[in-house]
Amino acid sequence: MVYEEYSGLWQVENAFRVTKGTLEIRPMFHFTKERIQALVCICFVAYKVYKELERILKIAKINLSVDKVLAIARTITTIKVWLPETCQTISRTMILTDRHKSISRLFDDDFWKNNLLRSQ
Repeated sequence: MVYEEYSGLWQVENAFRVTKGTLEIRPMFHFTKERIQALVCICFVAYKVYKELERILKIAKINLSVDKVLAIARTITTIKVWLPETCQTISRTMILTDRHKSISRLFDDDFWKNNLLRSQ
C-alpha cells in the first residue's frame, strides 16, 4: 500500500511543477474559506486544461510538449478586419515560420471539432 502510493508520487510532484512553473500559479494569502476554495478550483481547472492539451497533442501526433506549443503559440498573431460595407469580420492567422507550421493545425476550427469528437 505505501509502496503503491509512493510510486505515484512523481505524478503529484509533476502537477505541482506544472502549476507553479508553466501555469505560473503562485501562493495567494487568502483567509476566507470561499477564497481558498476558489483558488484551489482555479488551480485544478488550469491543470486540467493543461493535461487535456497534452492529451490532444498526443492524439494529433504533434510531438511537442505543451510548454513548447505554448511558447510557439505566443509568437503567432491573428488579425481580424471588420468590413463596414458588408458588416463582416475576416480573420487570418499569420503562420510564418516552420515552428508556426508545426502547430498550425491547432489554429484550425476543424481540428478541434474532429479531435474533440474523436476523444469522446
